Amino acid sequence: MSWRERLGHWLFTTLLLVVAVMLAFLSTRFAWQHDFSYAQRASLDADTVALLHQLDAPVAITSYAPRDNELRGAIADVIARYQRLKPDISLTFVDPDADPAATREAGILINGELIIRYKGRSEQLKILTERELDNSLLRLSRARERLVAFLSGDGERKPDGQANADLGQFSALLKAQGVRAMALTLDAGMHIPENVDLLAIAGPRARIAPEITKQLLDYVERGGNLLWLIEPGEDADLEPLAKALSLRVLAGVAVDASAAAFGIGDPSFVAVSTYPQSIITRDFSLTTLFPQAAALAAVADPQWQLTPLLRTSAKSWTETGPIPKQGDTTTISYDASKGEIPGPLDLGFALTRLSPSPAKREQRVAVIGDGDFLSNSFLGNGGNREFGQRVFDWLLQDDALIQIADKGTPDRQLTLGQGALGVIGFGFLIALPTLLLIAGAVIWWRRRRA
Repeated sequence: MSWRERLGHWLFTTLLLVVAVMLAFLSTRFAWQHDFSYAQRASLDADTVALLHQLDAPVAITSYAPRDNELRGAIADVIARYQRLKPDISLTFVDPDADPAATREAGILINGELIIRYKGRSEQLKILTERELDNSLLRLSRARERLVAFLSGDGERKPDGQANADLGQFSALLKAQGVRAMALTLDAGMHIPENVDLLAIAGPRARIAPEITKQLLDYVERGGNLLWLIEPGEDADLEPLAKALSLRVLAGVAVDASAAAFGIGDPSFVAVSTYPQSIITRDFSLTTLFPQAAALAAVADPQWQLTPLLRTSAKSWTETGPIPKQGDTTTISYDASKGEIPGPLDLGFALTRLSPSPAKREQRVAVIGDGDFLSNSFLGNGGNREFGQRVFDWLLQDDALIQIADKGTPDRQLTLGQGALGVIGFGFLIALPTLLLIAGAVIWWRRRRA
C-alpha cells in the first residue's frame, strides 16, 4: 500500500470519528423519538398531552417502593413518559423498610403506592396507570373549590369527626383535592344553599323531621345532586325520599357466604371484587369491603335511569335474624320462610335523569347501602378509598376527568380454530420432519456420487 493510500485511509478514519463525536454531542442537545409499538401503546394519549400543557406548576411524585425492586423500574418508566413532556415533574423513591415511620405517617398501605403533590394539594395513588394518574392530576388542578354539604343534626356521621364511624379521614382526602366538606344543619324554614355542589346523607340515627324531609325532596326536585349512604334497619322516616328516587330498602342485612374466600370471618362483611358495568366502576379492579350493608331494589316504572354499582355473589341473601359475632360458632343460612331474599343483591345504584335545573344538563344521585366503607375505621381497606373517590368525582360532575382506556396489548392473544390447529399440527409433526428427511437424503446421495 502506497503512502497516498495510507494517508487516505487515516483521513477517512479521522473524519468518521469526528462525525461520530459530533453526532454524540448533538444527541445530548436534541432529542427525537418515535413509537413503533402497536396502537402507540408506549406513547401518552393526546388528552394526556393536553392536560400536561395546562399544568403551570411543578408536580412532585413520591413513590414508596423497596430498593432493588423491579417495581421501581416499572414506575420510573411510566413517569418518564410524563417527564419528557413536562420536565418539572419530579420522582422520588422512599424505601418503606428503611423508613417505616415516614411510611406509616403517610398512610401507605402497599408497595409502590404514590403521593402526588401539586400547588399545595396532594393525592395518593395505589394503581399506576395512565388513566388513574391523569385523573389524579386533573383533580389536583381543579380551578374552583367544590362544596359538599353533609346533613347534620340527627346523628349522622360527622364529616370532620375523628371517631371510628365518622368521615374525617375521607373529608381530609377531599380537601387535598379541592373539595370542601362541611356539616349542614337544617332548621324549619331553611333552604339548602344554592352554592352546594353535592348534598350527602350519611346514616342518620334519629328520625328526620317532616319539614327537613320536605327540604330534601325540594332539593332533589330542583335538580340537586345527592349521595345517600343507608344503613340496615335505618328508621329516619326517609321513605318519601326513597320513593322519589324509585328505590326501596330491603329488610335485613346483606350476608355473603363467598366472603370466606377473602379470609373474612364475619358473614355481615361483604367483599366485592367484580362490578356491574358503569362509568364509575369501569376498569376498577380493587376489592371493596362493606360491613353491615343493606340491599337495595328498584321499584317498577322508575322515574330515573338506574345503574347498579355494587352487586353481591349468588351465595348471598338478606339475613333477617341475628348475625353471629366473630368467634361465635352459631351458623346462619338462607331461610325463604322468613322473607329473606337470595342473591345476587344490589348494594348501590347510580341514578341519572335530565336535570330540572336549566343550569345543569344532568342530575346525578348515588345511593349506597352502607356508610362504613368510607368511615375512619374502614377507609383504608382494599379499594374503599378509591371507590369512594370515584363516586364523588361522578356526583360532582367532573366530566372533564379523563377516561382514557388503559392501553392493553391486543396482539398478545391468538385465537385459532380447530382447522387451523390441525394444519399447524400436521405441518410441524409430519410435513416438516418429512422435508428434513428428504433434504438429508438428497445431501447424502449427492455426496456419495461426488
